[in-house]
Amino acid sequence: MDDVTLLAEDGSAVGVLPKRDVHTSATPLHLAFSCHLRDREGRILVTRRALSKQTWPGVWTNSFCGHPRPGEDMVDAVTRRAHEELGVSLADIRLVLPSFRYRAVDASGIVENEICPVHVAVIDGELSVNPDEVAEWAWIEPADLVEAVERAPFAFSPWIREQLPQLRAIGEV
Repeated sequence: MDDVTLLAEDGSAVGVLPKRDVHTSATPLHLAFSCHLRDREGRILVTRRALSKQTWPGVWTNSFCGHPRPGEDMVDAVTRRAHEELGVSLADIRLVLPSFRYRAVDASGIVENEICPVHVAVIDGELSVNPDEVAEWAWIEPADLVEAVERAPFAFSPWIREQLPQLRAIGEV
């Protein structure tokens, strides 16, 4: 089981917890990341979280998320997680929202409390999704994703709802 890096309010590392123990009704601030994948045509991959996920099961979200292991380089963590969740390699990994942070509570009372740098990348290869992570997936035009989230925000994760306006502001969506 992977460990998660706990953070102080200033973003400095202050400890480590096993991933299985981090997400509770009193989740401590910790380090994570999000990644939005594009294909060669510019479409964005959205995924529906597996129904077995501890937090926000069954909601649509960005391509994938994860937690870097303590001491792991962030790009290495993004690369590792892309392979674990989606079975793909990545090209052109770029950090676009380095200080993204959010806190949200799901319907079961479990809290997400993360400093979560956001990356974009280009998919290199065919998807081979892990059903323990992803229930469904779809390629969508950026403008259609923005419209879908605006029209049905309840169907999407809180982090993608917060990330999209920031990504639009910097021309990434």
